[in-house]
This record gives sequence, C-alpha cells and structure tokens, in this order.
Amino acid sequence: MQSKTPSESRSIMTDLVLPSETNPLNNLFGGELLARMDRAASISARRHSRRIVVTASVNHVAFNRAIPLGSVVTVEANVSRAFKSSMEIFIDVWIEDRESGRRTKANEAIYTFVAVDDTGAPVKVPALVPETDLEKERFDAALRRKQLSLVLAGKMQPKDATELKALFIDA
Repeated sequence: MQSKTPSESRSIMTDLVLPSETNPLNNLFGGELLARMDRAASISARRHSRRIVVTASVNHVAFNRAIPLGSVVTVEANVSRAFKSSMEIFIDVWIEDRESGRRTKANEAIYTFVAVDDTGAPVKVPALVPETDLEKERFDAALRRKQLSLVLAGKMQPKDATELKALFIDA
C-alpha cells in the first residue's frame, strides 16, 4: 500500500450562513458547524483511504469565534495521521470578511474516522507522510492524542504511552 501526503486528502467546503442555520443571536448553530466539519472530514478520510469511512470520534472542537449570519465559511480538512485502520482528521474553519476578503480562523476540530469494508469491518489504510512544518507538527501530536485517548479508555497503561511520557520527562 503506497503512502500518501496530507494534501492528497485535502477537502475544502465553502458556503454561506443562512437564516435557517442560525441561533437567536444570528450566529451559526454549533450543531450545523459540526455537521459541516463531519462532511468535510469524511471526504478527506475517504480520499486518503479510498474506502467507506465512518466517524469514530470527535476528539476536539473549539468554538473560538461566532460565525454570523451571511458569513462565507470555509471548512478545510486534511488527514493529519493514519494508523492501522483509523485516520485523524484536522479541520480548520475560516470566515471571510465581506468587504476585504481577508480570512480569519474561527474554529478548529479533530475527528477520527475508521475505514471499513462493505460489511463494516475495519480495513488497513495507507501510511501518511507529512511534508510541511504544520503537517509534521500535527502528525506528531496525533500520536500523543491517540495515546492519551487509549490511556483514558483503559486500553493502554500509562507506562506504555512513550510519546506522552516524553512530554514530562527531561531528556
């Protein structure tokens, strides 16, 4: 199975915030943004694995900035790391200034998807080879996040979480 780069999985979705998608403050509903991020991440995971993919978890969501009615919203998703059958997808959400066109990062999220066959059984996915500094940073952090998740779920002993331990032990 040939390795792939994050850019090969890139998914970009741009849309407007419409009145039916807003809360009483005229900002995009959080659930609507979650759905948009899930769709973009799904496309990204599918591009990487070329398999059916399912959302395994929403690991992190940061609603840092409200997204007002009428905003142009761009959701960008890339695979940040591939494991055996799972893929971590990093999602950046941008809003565009209506007059200047300048983009501002509004939110981010990290989802995990699993590639499956037609029966729903997990299947192997290609390795990921990060290229840019940001891709390498996200790639390295993905392993720490996975180890933390496994430790918290009781599926890994803390002593075996080598990447996490490295954060706290002076070399």
